[in-house]
Amino acid sequence: MQAFTTLTGIAAPLPKANVDTDQIIPARFLKSISRTGFGKNLFANFRYREDGSENPDFVLNQEPYRKAEILIAFENFGCGSSREHAPWALLDFGIRCVIAPDFADIFHNNSFKNGVLPVKLPREVCEQLVEDARMGGNARLSVDLERQVVVRPNGEEIPFQIDPLRRHLLLNGLDDIGQTMQHAPAIDAYEAKRQAAQPWLAGA
Repeated sequence: MQAFTTLTGIAAPLPKANVDTDQIIPARFLKSISRTGFGKNLFANFRYREDGSENPDFVLNQEPYRKAEILIAFENFGCGSSREHAPWALLDFGIRCVIAPDFADIFHNNSFKNGVLPVKLPREVCEQLVEDARMGGNARLSVDLERQVVVRPNGEEIPFQIDPLRRHLLLNGLDDIGQTMQHAPAIDAYEAKRQAAQPWLAGA
């Protein structure tokens, strides 16, 4: 998993509440267990018309938001089904941080496990960030996980809180497997001791 330290990038405004996982990545595209290839279908029902052409009114089809790395939304982002494909699609598109007043619990957990940082900020602050984002490519936001602040284009720093363990894992790019492998020497030592005490297990 790619580490998340400080991200400065284009933020796309999506001032909607209750954006569910079927809107993030519609069920008809859930045909792979690979984490890649979902970005082209992120928000497909909004991004594309029935004939497959782009909807020019949707923010991610507009410049500079085609290269957005941050998404600003409103309450209950990621509600609906528990599909892990939702953070996969965001990440594959290039979005590494979603800022919203709150998130659905399962989406919130899945985001951390896949290297997407969900930042909770009050609604009024999200509304300010939406206006910042609407200024386009010259108004980039910075998200500093180490210092736990969002920096607006005007230089104002907005603090946010992240669970210390999740912060540590993201800063070091550790998913569940990576977290386990940090203890590999201790695991190997335990297995060696166990096999020495019970040699018949060596070939098991």
